[in-house]
Amino acid sequence: MSRIVVGLSGGVDSAVTAWLLKQAGHEVVGVFMKNWEADDLEDDCPIAQDYRDVLAIGEVLDIEVKQVNFSREYQERVFAYFLAEYQAGRTPNPDVLCNAEIKFKAFLDHALSLGADHLATGHYARLEGEAPRRRLLKAVDGNKDQSYFLYRLNQAQIAHTLFPLGGLHKPRVRELARQAGLPVAEKKDSTGICFIGERPFREFLQRYLPTQPGDMVTPEGRVMGRHQGLMYHTLGQRRGLGIGGVKDAENGKPGGKPGGKPGGKPWFAAGKNLEKNELIVVQGHDHPLLRSSRLRADQLSWIGAPPLAGARYSAKARYRQQDAPCVVETISADELVVRFEQPQWAVTPGQSVVLYGGDVCLGGGVIAAAGYL
Repeated sequence: MSRIVVGLSGGVDSAVTAWLLKQAGHEVVGVFMKNWEADDLEDDCPIAQDYRDVLAIGEVLDIEVKQVNFSREYQERVFAYFLAEYQAGRTPNPDVLCNAEIKFKAFLDHALSLGADHLATGHYARLEGEAPRRRLLKAVDGNKDQSYFLYRLNQAQIAHTLFPLGGLHKPRVRELARQAGLPVAEKKDSTGICFIGERPFREFLQRYLPTQPGDMVTPEGRVMGRHQGLMYHTLGQRRGLGIGGVKDAENGKPGGKPGGKPGGKPWFAAGKNLEKNELIVVQGHDHPLLRSSRLRADQLSWIGAPPLAGARYSAKARYRQQDAPCVVETISADELVVRFEQPQWAVTPGQSVVLYGGDVCLGGGVIAAAGYL
């Protein structure tokens, strides 16, 4: 029997994780990790409700429940980077950094200080092998696989980590939650950013980054509208641009309704000119500026041995993307260049590219640049 700390978030996945481990005979301690304090006084604060759910889970499972506050660490290690990336015109993925710096560093250290043998979470991923050669694998449920968000973990971190849900499909997890009588069996999955939950993102960002209005322009320089700040937009974005139709050259009438559908093609954000504070916009999902056949990444992190130059792998340049066949063109300690067999859509600086060899997650890096080359 092992002593296992389970990171209880208040959701169904972590609750079933704790139940499975207790059913297996382990000593389970539930710990709720608080990373954000700015909204504590709000009546609808999601953190407060999640903690109430954690207490209810602990009561049903008859396990000890604790709370730990990593708000300061989160501000220093994750949120400061998050804001700096947006200010630089990139689109960061805070969940990746939160896993590497908070959940599996600060929180893992805390779990071990409580005498735990392992830290378990409700992530959908699998681990196999023994340290120092453990491997991170995709979850059995491809629709829920979260290995993309875990690619920055190292051998020291995964040596003390368990992912009990990696071999289960989500409907089965819901079924087990109902079977166990867990009060969150029907609770909706959270889809918001790890520390702010589900809320209007631009409204949240405006608290910390003031508006910086500028023009929305076509690649040819034609002004199509105004934006309130480049940091509020990401490549591939369609909704929220608010671009009206292009005027017909002959009669001066609008060529489309608000939302931008002249010629039947919607508008997308395709680039940012930081020097001129311009958002580049194009028409049509398949516009060449929205496609990249190569990308360059830095801030590299490999779970085991790094990939080999000239070798074929698959990669994700964003979480919901299908695995895309690729070749590692060049790789060094600081930089990776990947060429895709087929151009990829809206490859975005600041996001992560994660490489796979079959089901094995090798690691990856932060996208620095991309292009149709």
